[in-house]
Amino acid sequence: MNDVILSRIAEALTWTGRYVERADATARILDAYLHRMLEDPWRDEDTACRSLYAILGVDAGPDTDAVDMQQVLDQLAFDSRSTCAIEGALGAARLNARSAREAVSSAMWECLNATWHALADQRRAALRTGPYGYLELVRSRAALFFGLADSTMSRDDSWRFVVLGRSLERVDMTVRLLSVRVLDAAHAPDWPTLLSASGADEAYARVHGGFGDTPRVAEFLLLDRDFPRSALHALTTAEECLSALGRPRQDPARRPIGRLRTRLEYLDSPALEEQLPLLLGDLQAACMASAEAVAERFYPYQGPVVWAQEGA
Repeated sequence: MNDVILSRIAEALTWTGRYVERADATARILDAYLHRMLEDPWRDEDTACRSLYAILGVDAGPDTDAVDMQQVLDQLAFDSRSTCAIEGALGAARLNARSAREAVSSAMWECLNATWHALADQRRAALRTGPYGYLELVRSRAALFFGLADSTMSRDDSWRFVVLGRSLERVDMTVRLLSVRVLDAAHAPDWPTLLSASGADEAYARVHGGFGDTPRVAEFLLLDRDFPRSALHALTTAEECLSALGRPRQDPARRPIGRLRTRLEYLDSPALEEQLPLLLGDLQAACMASAEAVAERFYPYQGPVVWAQEGA
């Protein structure tokens, strides 16, 4: 295969990992907020919805216009045209995986394809019984997809691009959650909701002996070496992938990731709260810089990729 084809496969695999992780993270966040509102029916729905929009970087409109959860679900879950939404992200992941069929296993492709075709029925069911079945399908299939990647792909460059995309997206989503909690007090989620949205509630409880409502949550989500969704763990995984892909320490793709990984690894916990706003901004900038450098190095062809669309 020529270099352009190999570059496009690398790009497709990276974005497959990112989009599946994005759909999974968005489903977790929506599910956490929905359950919190069920537990606390006096909770202000407009504030909770604006918090969701803030986390995912979507404009909620003027404060004078009330926002409800159905509007949020239509925009952040069911919109197939936007990759910021679950359905749009999974559709984009499926198209990218299809373009790299020779690099992903049949089981991974079948998982994504079956999930995509199951979404329509789950979306219709959500109108009758609520979105919980829809969100659970997305979460379980995302876990299945990455489990299949680990169990059916050789640890070659194809696998590394999938894991690299997943790792960069994980850091970005963790930073988004914490940024709204730290920087946007008007629409900030409480700490238990933030833990649940990160899929970290049980892991945190095992480490700290309870669910709690303290800033230690930020320390866990950023600095824990063992939790796979922590920023430190995801950065370490991303750097390992880049190293195995042949990128030296001073490479523009690896350097920002390595710097932030080292900074987190040796950060004093008592200093975290003071440094948190700046640190979150630096983490997001590092992931963006690394993603841009990866694109420039591994898929530098001219012009964007336009994958052929298909019917159902």
